[in-house]
Amino acid sequence: QVQLVESGGGLVQAGGSLRLSCAASLRDFINYNMGWFRQRPGQERELIAAKMWTGSRPHYADSVKGRFTVSRDNAKNTVLLQMDSLQHEDTAVYYCAAGMDWNDDPREWRFWGQGTQVTVST
Repeated sequence: QVQLVESGGGLVQAGGSLRLSCAASLRDFINYNMGWFRQRPGQERELIAAKMWTGSRPHYADSVKGRFTVSRDNAKNTVLLQMDSLQHEDTAVYYCAAGMDWNDDPREWRFWGQGTQVTVST
């Protein structure tokens, strides 16, 4: 059974940092694109960062570009999201996802974690 398990969320002051981790029990992890989505209260789930299996340049949403960094460790089946200079607007539930074809439509991603809450206080 495929599982994606996120960790590292929590409460942080504006300007602070958090690092999210996603451990994936995917047999062919190296062949999957890995993405981080977030869902803010009252809003749709949005793709904020993705690290493709091809090793090409990662994708970032404009709202996080320059502040967030996505990386993956194929030996450990893990994908990380380093979040710096956090803002109140980054408050959301963050989800890890795996898919064969990546785009910003959540319906195109095959496997999902349960989500982890990130709260940024002002």
